[in-house]
Amino acid sequence: MTDGRFARLVADRSARRATAIGAVLVAVGVGVFGVLLDAVREGDDIARVDRPVLTWLVAHRGPGANALFSAVTTVFGPVVLPVLVALGALAWALVRRERWRPAVLVAAMIASVALSTALKVIVARPRPAVASMLVPGAETTPSFPSGHTIGAATLLLVAGYLVASRRPTAARVIGWSIVAGLGVLAVGLSRLYLGYHFVTDVLAAVALAVAVLGVVLVVDHDHVRGSRVRCPRADSNCQPTD
Repeated sequence: MTDGRFARLVADRSARRATAIGAVLVAVGVGVFGVLLDAVREGDDIARVDRPVLTWLVAHRGPGANALFSAVTTVFGPVVLPVLVALGALAWALVRRERWRPAVLVAAMIASVALSTALKVIVARPRPAVASMLVPGAETTPSFPSGHTIGAATLLLVAGYLVASRRPTAARVIGWSIVAGLGVLAVGLSRLYLGYHFVTDVLAAVALAVAVLGVVLVVDHDHVRGSRVRCPRADSNCQPTD
């Protein structure tokens, strides 16, 4: 078997596996989102914890936590986060001399924001009462899903995948999972603590981010597969694009 045929065989098997994993992530993300949406519309199941959790958090606010969570929500907000992502992607492209992965990250962020914005309008769930907000009236757009949370989750999940997938090791995967989990938890908790969202808003945003990650996994792996087929390892004159 020639190197080219062997490369295509390995790439095909890997592509089928990546497609299956990506499809599972999309199915899980969309499925969980659907369950949460139904609970919100019916006011039952997990949506029953929305107001008790909000009430408890509001009652336990303090100056230190106010400052901390306000800073977290500002960094991952619609003004600061896009700038950070754009600068980070530009630096990535220049330092690593590649375009694909930075472009995928930016595209995933844009897609998640567009998806969140459209769903907010469609679902049209009101925000928590103004009296519950740390800064009354600071948020006026619909509540479901949480835009801050989907932005943070998409950034951490997709960036982590794009970095770890090229040289996957147990340490990288575990490290990525811990950082992503803690980051998403911090942002989601900040939105609850500040009184701008309900629990189901935050969980729905995370579910959508998982679905976006699934799409990214399939698209990225297809790109990498194409590069490897075009550029077998034995061909030193061929330059992969990733």
